Amino acid sequence: MIYVTGDTHGNNDILKLYDLAAKTPGLDKDDYVIIAGDFGGVWNRKTLFADLNNYSNLPFTTLFVDGNHENYDLLRTFPVNEWNGGKVQMIRPDIIHLMRGQVYEIDGRTFFTFGGATSIDKYMRREGLSWWSEERPSDEDLREGIDNLKRFDNDVDYIITHSCDEKALWYPPLRTREFKMGVYPENRMLSYFEDILTYRHWYFGHYHMDADLTDKKTVLYQKIVRLR
Repeated sequence: MIYVTGDTHGNNDILKLYDLAAKTPGLDKDDYVIIAGDFGGVWNRKTLFADLNNYSNLPFTTLFVDGNHENYDLLRTFPVNEWNGGKVQMIRPDIIHLMRGQVYEIDGRTFFTFGGATSIDKYMRREGLSWWSEERPSDEDLREGIDNLKRFDNDVDYIITHSCDEKALWYPPLRTREFKMGVYPENRMLSYFEDILTYRHWYFGHYHMDADLTDKKTVLYQKIVRLR
């Protein structure tokens, strides 16, 4: 089984994963929960082992795209490998970073992943300590995505991102958030994929709410959705 949910922020919002495990007996490491950015489990070198243990102790395998609240200095220390057709960082065998612009084939379904977003609170943070410029997707990330999608004729089952395309910002209830958070380059970048891709459903996090914007686009935070 494959599930998808929103930000976990390290240990701050991990309880929903333990609730899923408690309510769904029989889950094992061949089942997956995808976190749509702001995983936050790779954040502090001193607490890394304990932080990751909290995820490894779950019965399923945790997959995540990166968000704006990640320690990119620490994250880049993990080697890049290939898994299910795309580049990944194996944080642990049961904790896997799905990288930007990749397409994976998991349990017979295809997933396009594109992490990253802009921190609106970076004025309160310190670069290299609690904020990293790598949070924002680059032109290289965009080209990587374009090239990889060509192998699938721009047709995937699911899109998993942290932020969303610009058009999505104008759907309620995100519309009110748009005036607060603004439109950023990654929203415009993701609009390119919206224009060229055929897909079944698009899931993203970042906005700390749960809502279906359309019948094909969903923002997630606390809710966990099983993919069918």
